Amino acid sequence: MATIHPTALVDPRAELDTDVEIGPYTIVGPHVRIGTGTRVAAHCVIEGRTTIGPHNRIYPFVSLGLPSQDKKYAGEPCELVIGARNTIREYSTYHIGTVQGGGVTRLGDDNWMMAYTHLAHDCVVGNHCIFANNAQLAGHVQVGDWVILGGFTVVHQFVRIGAHAMTAMCALLFADVPPFVMAQGQPAQARSMNFEGLRRRGFGPERIAAVKAMHKALYREGLTLPQADERIAALAQRYPAAQDDVALMRAFLAGVDPQRGIVRSRRGGEA
Repeated sequence: MATIHPTALVDPRAELDTDVEIGPYTIVGPHVRIGTGTRVAAHCVIEGRTTIGPHNRIYPFVSLGLPSQDKKYAGEPCELVIGARNTIREYSTYHIGTVQGGGVTRLGDDNWMMAYTHLAHDCVVGNHCIFANNAQLAGHVQVGDWVILGGFTVVHQFVRIGAHAMTAMCALLFADVPPFVMAQGQPAQARSMNFEGLRRRGFGPERIAAVKAMHKALYREGLTLPQADERIAALAQRYPAAQDDVALMRAFLAGVDPQRGIVRSRRGGEA
């Protein structure tokens, strides 16, 4: 059975799985579903069509599933879906989606979301990400797996951030950040690749060498994106262990909006 503090207001239509804990003064709306083992602390608000998976930790003053801050939103039955084993710290705000963006805002599994993080409508965040304090996503942003956003990172709407990318504190993103890239500045520029993070995740020397070669093609040889993509495609044969990494980069580049482009580098050629 769920454990609900006497001061909490939980709608009887909400679906709470076994071993769920709801803290003091928390409000849970009628369309909410919460998976087993999830702990919701005091003074949280969980509304809308919100689904929360198992074994999450939700800290005080978190707001989940409220209507999006989009003036086009007209009360349609959109959703917020949160996966498993996430940590969501104080004062974070995650909104439901909009019809125009597919209707769902989604947070994956095993993410570490620090205080005051914000997921606007229709954002999609992958797995194993770390958002430092005050990392903020505008609407329709897509974030891949293993991404780290430094504190006070601000991401413009529709921007995509590739897997294993990282931003420095106070980065301002107006363009896509390809996989593996480390970005810094206002507006953000590509500084290097996230080599230390990749090593910690088990990338061997051959895969690291392939990532270095991809960085060179994107930022050091003055190539256009199509030219860089052609150069990167050839790396799959040169570095067989990195075939999946090459495919990941090429799939990301195929989805770049020409009007937005990717973050550029202050040094060397620009992609």
